[in-house]
Amino acid sequence: MYSVKELVESVGLTSVPSSYIFRDTKSDVHCMHVQSETVPIIDFSLLTSHDPDQRSETITRLGNACLEWGFFMVINHGVPEMLRDEMIRETEGFFDLREEDKRQYAGKKLFDPIRCGTSFNSNVDKTLLWRDYLKIHVHPHFNAPDKPSGFSKVLREYCQKTRDIAGELLKGISESLGLEASYINEKMRVGSSESHQLLVANMYPPCPQPELAMGLPPHSDHGLLTILMQNGIDGLQVMHEGNWVSINPLPNSFLVNTGDHMEILTNGKYKSVVHRAVVNSKAPRVSIGTAHGPPLDTVVSPAPELMTDGVGQAYLGIKYKNYLELQQSKTLSGKSCLDHLRLST
Repeated sequence: MYSVKELVESVGLTSVPSSYIFRDTKSDVHCMHVQSETVPIIDFSLLTSHDPDQRSETITRLGNACLEWGFFMVINHGVPEMLRDEMIRETEGFFDLREEDKRQYAGKKLFDPIRCGTSFNSNVDKTLLWRDYLKIHVHPHFNAPDKPSGFSKVLREYCQKTRDIAGELLKGISESLGLEASYINEKMRVGSSESHQLLVANMYPPCPQPELAMGLPPHSDHGLLTILMQNGIDGLQVMHEGNWVSINPLPNSFLVNTGDHMEILTNGKYKSVVHRAVVNSKAPRVSIGTAHGPPLDTVVSPAPELMTDGVGQAYLGIKYKNYLELQQSKTLSGKSCLDHLRLST
């Protein structure tokens, strides 16, 4: 199957091919209210501060962001802007490779170390997505494409930095739940040598009719947290209180959203956020997300400490690996995977 980038560049498209047209797009993407709101901002330097008052206040803010949004922006995180820029450049360089160079990574299996492709799951997708992707399992075993030549070094450093950020955020989230700071990291073994980190880079080429196509449809992410940055072109929208909110990140910030396994672990207190990627006609958008989760063999179930005061278990436990397999077997659609695990109360 052609990549969207190849399709756009080789044919000189003036209209969207029928296989990419979302039939319900007009009733969803462009008629449902889209607004701009100030999303919660977490100052990472205050979260890691030695001043207990600053840290406590930031933890409260972090808890509110998880409770009310499932989404927040992180500033003053300590990741050098040069590293972020290099990561974007190397990722763009990968998507600019000749198709034959990328073809060796056109894996079909979910746990192939490196996979690149188009859409989400082209075997089951009823409508193709205006998106090419690169997925790399970067932890516990580091993998990287051979090209571009500088990609591996930058990727390794970037993924270590985002793992460090995730670990600190999870400490704060644990405390916001009234648990020990180490609770989530220890229970989910996120800080261990076996924790799972998946990097997903998305390329959304310019689309001649962006109102008809979709980069990624409404969905939630697997894992505990996803940490995302982009190349300066907006396109991410988050569902908040029944409306789509367009996200306009501050310069040099990270965007973070809670995943399905955070919702399971917290027994529904901190819900995963539904979000989507829309496309534009003017410039290619690149986003780079790292999904942070437990080791693949870990069974994720609600924390007993959060099932008190008559609150029963709201979700079945499931192996992290099995959840990823479930998600990959379906089309992306809201929280359809999580719905399989809900227990009636």
